[in-house]
Amino acid sequence: MNIYFIGIGGIGLSALARYYLAQGHQVTGSDLEQSEITDALQKEGIEVYIKHDPSNIPSDVDRVIYTAAVNDDNEELKEAKRKEITTQSYAEALGELTKEHFTIAITGTHGKSTTAAMVASILIEADLDPTVILGTKFDQLEHENCRIGESNYLVIEADEFDRSFLEHYPEILTVTNIEEDHLDCYENLENIINAYREFTTHLPKHGELIINGDDHNAKKLKHKRTQTFSLQNPESEKIKNILQIPGKHNVANALAALQTARALDIPDEVSFKALSGFKGVWRRFDIKERKLKGKKITVINDYAHHPTEVKATLEAADEKFPEQKKWAVFQPHQAARTTNLFDEFVKTLKEVTIDKLIVTDIYKVAGREEKKKITSKELVNAINQENVVYVPKEKLKDFLSKNLEGQLLTILGAGDIYKLEQELTKE
Repeated sequence: MNIYFIGIGGIGLSALARYYLAQGHQVTGSDLEQSEITDALQKEGIEVYIKHDPSNIPSDVDRVIYTAAVNDDNEELKEAKRKEITTQSYAEALGELTKEHFTIAITGTHGKSTTAAMVASILIEADLDPTVILGTKFDQLEHENCRIGESNYLVIEADEFDRSFLEHYPEILTVTNIEEDHLDCYENLENIINAYREFTTHLPKHGELIINGDDHNAKKLKHKRTQTFSLQNPESEKIKNILQIPGKHNVANALAALQTARALDIPDEVSFKALSGFKGVWRRFDIKERKLKGKKITVINDYAHHPTEVKATLEAADEKFPEQKKWAVFQPHQAARTTNLFDEFVKTLKEVTIDKLIVTDIYKVAGREEKKKITSKELVNAINQENVVYVPKEKLKDFLSKNLEGQLLTILGAGDIYKLEQELTKE
């Protein structure tokens, strides 16, 4: 087939594009911005247009697949529908693959990417040769987000945003945790839990549901064959000692991966070996040694954008580098999320152990913003602590270059803030 991807630079859609390219299909696509992902896709032979324009779509295209970030008024999507070309969302296209494979789906409010990558690592170590489609990159996939295997196993990260995961039909479903998030889609926690409940009905009778026994909301999910994992499990201490990535949240992620592997009858010694070699994934406590004005600094890049994730990441930084003076930059993600979870953000950012926390401008998500334009300044004012300050995004580089104290900088956010690391340390 000739397949065109709208929003091909997205971390999930780019993985799917790579999958179809590896299957021998002709792949092209577009995105609004050039990025390291679009550059990599072009090197792999995929033509990528850095704009959305109806004329980009090949005349002989068979299918158009679009990211969840694309609205109905997107010019390329409207053109595809006008020409009666088959169109699919990313979730729908991935859902097709889940029906064709023995699918292991990892979902939850937090930890999906890391847990899915851990599961993939274990299956690779067990010589089960899985296909893997993730919303992140990691070393075992040669720092990519897609792996093509020869077996029928498929490992995916199932996104709950806009109930996307309801397009998927796994044999094994692992739920890391359930909290309030994406309230612009769900409105309240009850609707979120109900969506997860509906997802569990997509499991066959012989399927396996694996849930976090420490999570009150996850425990509300039921299936004929249900297994739990918990930080109280006897394996917790061993996992903590062998993991190369810090934080009890990562111990929980590893326990989820271990229980998932057991559902596949993979021996524990294989799982422990894979977990001991796991070095983390892109933008999840991603540690780099850099230089700033001739001085060595350690930079942690993390995707954290929910109060629980921010707290877990900063606690892990404190655990990993207890003697270091700690600075952090946080870019809130989406005005709607910042509004809906405002009190939780204030509480979390007041309580975390940090020498200096810089809050920069909110990353705006097209088509998903509320009319009320809450600002990062309001968040900082509500926190009302001397060690928490607001700095506009365009002034971050100069502010940090002049003022950064200590050797540890944690960069937090799901938007484009991760680019700060290279901008700051180009020398």
